[in-house]
Amino acid sequence: MNRVIAILVVALGFALNGNAQDTMMKKEAVKTIALEQTPGEFTQKGLTVSEGSYIFEISNNHSGTDVGFVLVPKGKDASNAENHIKTAYVTAVVKEGNVETSNATKLSKGEYVYFCPLNKTPQYTLTVE
Repeated sequence: MNRVIAILVVALGFALNGNAQDTMMKKEAVKTIALEQTPGEFTQKGLTVSEGSYIFEISNNHSGTDVGFVLVPKGKDASNAENHIKTAYVTAVVKEGNVETSNATKLSKGEYVYFCPLNKTPQYTLTVE
């Protein structure tokens, strides 16, 4: 009886360890997209990235104002906050000379536009392949 219990414990241990490894393998790495704002513009005028999860790191390089970050699927009304991808917002307004980040944002294949309404930047294209 003890031998059967020992075999079951070992088998259960292998099963649990295998499931933990599968879960870890399924978790994808979160990458960072660093963007810099200067007066009235982003220095990166367009981006192409692969599908996946990203954190947006926004730096304010003497733009003359606090800055933020808005990401919207291309073709949606960017002036309507309901269309904004909220996880891509920086977690705090970016003050002069500072850097702030967004939460992790999963990007699917397609096109998006990004801009800063505070710094009055144009809309730039982010392509996800």
